[in-house]
Amino acid sequence: MTHRREHLAVPPASVIRALPAIGKLMITAKRAGATHERIGSIEAVTIEDGWLVCSGAEHDSRIDASQIATVIVDRTSIMGDQAYPRIDFIDGAGEALFSVVGFGGLAPFDAALVEFGAGEPLPEKPSEPRGERPEVDPADPGARPFNLAKDTSAAVSISFSRKGFWQNWTGQVEKVNPAMGFINVMRPDFHLHLRANTVADWRRTTTAGGVTIDEALDGAGEPTGLVVRGLETAAVPAE
Repeated sequence: MTHRREHLAVPPASVIRALPAIGKLMITAKRAGATHERIGSIEAVTIEDGWLVCSGAEHDSRIDASQIATVIVDRTSIMGDQAYPRIDFIDGAGEALFSVVGFGGLAPFDAALVEFGAGEPLPEKPSEPRGERPEVDPADPGARPFNLAKDTSAAVSISFSRKGFWQNWTGQVEKVNPAMGFINVMRPDFHLHLRANTVADWRRTTTAGGVTIDEALDGAGEPTGLVVRGLETAAVPAE
C-alpha cells in the first residue's frame, strides 16, 4: 500500500541507491535563486569519499546522505494524464536539500520503492500561489557567462552546490532564454533556471592551465553555489 504523500522512515542512502530503478528522472536542487536540474536515467550509484555519487551520461551528482533528515514521497503531481511522483530529501533545517521527480509515471516509481513498504501518511501540501515574474533586464549580470558561452560556442561546465549536495553539467549552451522572471538554459538533459536580479556579479579566477572559473555572487558579495567553468579568457565569437 502506498499513500499520495508519505514519510519514509528508512535510511536516505537506501532510497538514493534505489533511484536507478525509476528510469528517467530529474534531480533538482535550488538555492539563492538558482534551480539546477539534471534529466535522464541514473546508471549507477557509488560511494566516493563518503559521498553518494549518482552518475551516467545524463547525471553527475554527489550527495552527503548525513545531511538528510527526512525523506518524503509525494505522488500528488499530475499534469494532463501524466503523473510526476516526487521524492524530497529534507535537511535538518526543513528545506529540500534536493528532490527527485520521476518522468515515467507511477508504475516504475512505485516498483523502485516497493522494498521500503508504505510510509507514514502525510497531508497533501496546499498549492502555493505563483510569485511575481517580472521581465528580465537584458543587462542582468546573471546572464553574462551563459551569453558568452553561447556566443563563443565554448564547452562549459555549470555546477551548483549547497551543503551536502553538488551537481554538474558539461556541454554547449545553445540558447539563453530570459522568460517569466528567469534566465533559462535548456538542454535535453539539463535545465538551469536563474531568477532575475539574484546574481549581482561574478568572481572570475583562472587556473594555471588557463581554465576560467566564474562564481556567482549575491548582493552581499557572497558565493551562491552556482559556478561556470571552462570559458576561455580570450574567446573569439563563432561565425
